[in-house]
Amino acid sequence: MAQVLEFKLPDLGEGLTEAVIVTWLVQVGEVVAIDQPVVEVETAKAMVEVPCPYGGVVTARFGEEGTELPVGAPLLTVAVGEATTVPEAEGSGNVLVGYGTGTAPARRRRVRNTAPERADGTADRDTAPEPAPHTAVMATAPHAQVPALPSLLTEGPVPVISPLVRRLARDNDLDLRRLSGSGPDGLILRADVEDALRVSAARAAAPKTLPTPLNAPSGTRIPLKGIRGAVADKLSRSRREIPDATCWVDADATELMRARTAMNAAAGPKISLLALLARICTAALARHPELNSYVDVEAREIVQLDHVHLGFAAQTDRGLVVPVVRDAQARDAESLTAEFARLTESAHAGMLTPTDLTGGTFTLNNYGVFGVDGSTPIINHPEAAMLGVGRITPKPWVHEGELAVRQVVQLSLTFDHRVCDGGTAGGFLRYVADCVEQPAVLLRTL
Repeated sequence: MAQVLEFKLPDLGEGLTEAVIVTWLVQVGEVVAIDQPVVEVETAKAMVEVPCPYGGVVTARFGEEGTELPVGAPLLTVAVGEATTVPEAEGSGNVLVGYGTGTAPARRRRVRNTAPERADGTADRDTAPEPAPHTAVMATAPHAQVPALPSLLTEGPVPVISPLVRRLARDNDLDLRRLSGSGPDGLILRADVEDALRVSAARAAAPKTLPTPLNAPSGTRIPLKGIRGAVADKLSRSRREIPDATCWVDADATELMRARTAMNAAAGPKISLLALLARICTAALARHPELNSYVDVEAREIVQLDHVHLGFAAQTDRGLVVPVVRDAQARDAESLTAEFARLTESAHAGMLTPTDLTGGTFTLNNYGVFGVDGSTPIINHPEAAMLGVGRITPKPWVHEGELAVRQVVQLSLTFDHRVCDGGTAGGFLRYVADCVEQPAVLLRTL
């Protein structure tokens, strides 16, 4: 008798609790291999292809494209052949957090055939035979959660021994017949009930579509979800929690542009302007470490960091993202150029991982690519500062006592006033401007 295994949305890491189905990569009735990607989902951090830890025939999919699912919700079911159990020592080898066949022991339950969708796309509840006693419904997590099919286990005794488990379920109006237990022979444990309650709470907390007021103006409503929703939440939190201030200065970038031209005239990889600005940032943070920090609100402490994970703003078709260059303080201009290129390419392809998008300690925002001179950017919470760089454009400038046309850029620094006063912020920005105007200043820190 074929064994039908249920594959649930795994924990994708970084504290993510839900994901939106973007594209199904398999159809009902299609044969899939172990670790074959079956669905592409969008989290608040990135687009992720989710591999299935089972090989067999897809018998059902749960959720249409555009549906938001909480972690632990069923994604699909797979018929895996004639075996009645999955060997505990066999694993799929996948690397997603909290998910894999190697850690979950086989669990066997008698179930009624619910057949949500057969391989030919039709339902057949009335004529389907009763499954054999050893047919199993498997979960991908160590503990069971509420299945999507309410008809599961609606008859027969409930496999519960502990009266505490029964009371916990009764107090929370949870039907134990809807659970698949993770204990021996399908015994429902307290952890199974607690997991089911967490899933129910997550679903209840999901944003609901509110009715449109009768007098509301007409227009298009765009849900704040996915990356756009994550950006909105983070910027709102930054505005609520961080008392920010901004200072700015104009700088003559002519010598910096000449230095870059000279570097790129030599043999070797080309150096990007963003890499030179990043190198200036790391040198300035070494002189003013107060700005490479964050505020621990609960402990009422400022935490200064000994590494610079440099974020940079990147505009993509899916919205604004801030990839992070790890240990930027230890990289030279060539290494920074290569890493910026890699992360930018991944951002535009929608292939950034959660690790690529988290852990930043300072952000460099080159909004000059949009053809604007200045801005007062919002700090990327929980960081303490962000350097903004406007366009570099020819302007009249007094150079060595004479009026000349020079390449001028506006630099702005938005900083958290809790971590430092204006003198420190001004000193940081002045040092950055000095390096832009006289790149040889950087030689003192090399």
